[in-house]
Amino acid sequence: MIGLESPVTTVLGDSKKSGKLTANLHLHTVGDLLRHFPRRYLETGKLTDVDDLEVGQMLTVIGEIESSKEHPYTDRRTGRTAYRLESVLRTGGPRLRMTFFAKKHHVSQWRLRQLPAGQRGLFLGKAETFNGQWKLTNPRMVLFGPGDADGSGGPGGPAGVGEADDIAAVEAIADLYPIYPLTKGIESWDFQRAITFARSVVDDLPELIPEAVRRELGLLDIVRAYDLIHAPDDRAQVHDAQRYFRFEEALVTQLVLGRRRRAVRDLGAVARDGGDGALLRTFDERLPFTLTDGQRSIGADLEADLARSHPMNRLLQGEVGSGKTLVALRAMLRVVDSGGQAALLAPTEVLAQQHHRAITALMGDLAAGGMLGGAPEGTGVELLTGSLTKAQRTAPMSRLASGESGIVIGTHALLEDKVQFADLGLVVVDEQHRFGVEQRAALTDKAAGTPPHVLVMTATPIPRTVAMTVFGDLETSTLTELPSGRAPIQTSVVNLLDHPGWMTRVWERVREEVAKGHQAYVVCPRISGDELEQGERDQVDLDEDGDLVPPAVEEAPRPLAAVEDGVVALAQGPLSGLRLAALHGRMPADEKDATMRAFAAGDIDVLVSTTVIEVGVDVANATIMVLLDADRFGVSQLHQLRGRVGRGGLPGLCLLVSAVDAESPARERLDAVASTTDGFALSRVDLEQRREGDVLGSSQAGRRSGLRHLQVLRDETTIVEARAAAEALLEADPALLGTPLLAQAVDSLEADTRGDFIEKS
Repeated sequence: MIGLESPVTTVLGDSKKSGKLTANLHLHTVGDLLRHFPRRYLETGKLTDVDDLEVGQMLTVIGEIESSKEHPYTDRRTGRTAYRLESVLRTGGPRLRMTFFAKKHHVSQWRLRQLPAGQRGLFLGKAETFNGQWKLTNPRMVLFGPGDADGSGGPGGPAGVGEADDIAAVEAIADLYPIYPLTKGIESWDFQRAITFARSVVDDLPELIPEAVRRELGLLDIVRAYDLIHAPDDRAQVHDAQRYFRFEEALVTQLVLGRRRRAVRDLGAVARDGGDGALLRTFDERLPFTLTDGQRSIGADLEADLARSHPMNRLLQGEVGSGKTLVALRAMLRVVDSGGQAALLAPTEVLAQQHHRAITALMGDLAAGGMLGGAPEGTGVELLTGSLTKAQRTAPMSRLASGESGIVIGTHALLEDKVQFADLGLVVVDEQHRFGVEQRAALTDKAAGTPPHVLVMTATPIPRTVAMTVFGDLETSTLTELPSGRAPIQTSVVNLLDHPGWMTRVWERVREEVAKGHQAYVVCPRISGDELEQGERDQVDLDEDGDLVPPAVEEAPRPLAAVEDGVVALAQGPLSGLRLAALHGRMPADEKDATMRAFAAGDIDVLVSTTVIEVGVDVANATIMVLLDADRFGVSQLHQLRGRVGRGGLPGLCLLVSAVDAESPARERLDAVASTTDGFALSRVDLEQRREGDVLGSSQAGRRSGLRHLQVLRDETTIVEARAAAEALLEADPALLGTPLLAQAVDSLEADTRGDFIEKS
């Protein structure tokens, strides 16, 4: 008897092909196979009678490739070599000539291998004529392998299945044909037959969603959902089936989150009510400016959170320069007033040093508590970074362990086992997407007894932050006021693929800004050769199915821009005579600090840097930024980087230099950044391109989503519905004893290492 736990071989038949499904798609059982859903549906309609064609008619036809040939040609627009593949299709009526265009040779070769003589398939496109012949240009297609003329079968199907059976099968699927994510050696046709067979023999399907919930929300039952996801008659049925499985996944995920939230609340936290409030009150009285309405309002929310006996877990988002750090500092001072300590975790030494300078300057003698000349209500403010020597770390680490110092600002060095706190009450994580789950956990674990309160800050919400916000794990506060003293930033894409000569004008604009007495940034994606900045990686792009888009193969590959090589080349070439300096994370800390100080003082005209200047660096006189190989950066990063210019009331210019194709995801990303300076709008673009990341896990890159069916932007309503249902279920039955199959699914996900995210963040 075949069931969900049966090996996939039992329905596919071919052990070799089953092995490919297991190795490449991780489909081990019949249940895995049934859960491998179509990525899209092809509208086949009825097969077209090719004896009675009309120009412009949408054609759906089954045929066999007679021949295929590649023709290189020169693209008149770009002057580059492009490729045209022409295939002749036998249809039982007039022959059709199919034409496929490709800009890259490897793409054309892949298509040539895909369409050898004898290959059969279903082809859809618009009928046209050229030189008296019918043609299709770039048709869509479903390939099901060549079959022998005598009907004995071939690579595309089992013996006894010929073309007549294929045609009958196409007609039997009505107007929609499911297209599945597959692997090399497995044809769509074979896969669909295996799915059909599995649906016909497997009856015991586990229903996870309680009947009352399904009835309230108008959801299908599990059997009907499987039937319609794999063999729908129309788009409405597809929608109903997808809604079922998306809700099912959202419900299980929300139950995991709900149980984890309850567990964290049960752990409790030390309430930080502010004590006598002397430190924060004195700090506020000395501020040389008035807090904005948003800063006051969010400050009140944070005070209320900190005073509760369960951990705060809040996201503070706001545009570059909107005052997030000041809001966070006031929360840190309140914790110190309460007898606790606060730690600010920054992603780079440059930013940690800048935060330390800015905070100690704001606090004045309040940052010298316990020291000669320090205010009596003050506290110590320490800096801990990886470049400090053992001797340099000893004193600040001692003051933190004893409780003498209430605030520490640092990088990953704060995570070391040797760093101990007397009473860590608040962890502030700046630009939280730069830290993995385990890193944040290492810091929060330093709190004695109960978890500390956590505040994460970002100027552009990145995919998982948005995802976790929608999933309800983070409370959200947003500073909406426009940053004060900020001038508009013009962002332009410099397309070197079509206009290689534009680079000359880029360097002319840099010289013009310097001639006006201003300064410039040139940002490179590499330090030297192929060496990335620590913690960095290139942006990866996904296709519409969530699969990685391979980088284009350049006919003449060129090295990516690198700081160490670039600063020399620019000084000897287009920017000769200007004062240039390099900055990257591999430089000694004192050299980095000296370089940033010199740039801030105006002693450097052009700073050639990696992304170490992405956040927190504030030089009011910098008015232009050139981002080389800008396609290597993500939306969030591009937005952050350009926020370094236009900070002193002077208009800013950001030039995104790239040589990617106009229709690529990378170009879409650059165009999106050039079209708006709204960081919250760009966060949605980022999420659309990078997906949610592993919402319950430690993966931070975006890439493939840990979610199988849900997409946060598309399915926000479903997620909210599932959250409400999960809360109601947990309220009525915390152990889910009344829904054992659902409890089993929740336990399984909770036991997965991905579930560690909730505990660790």
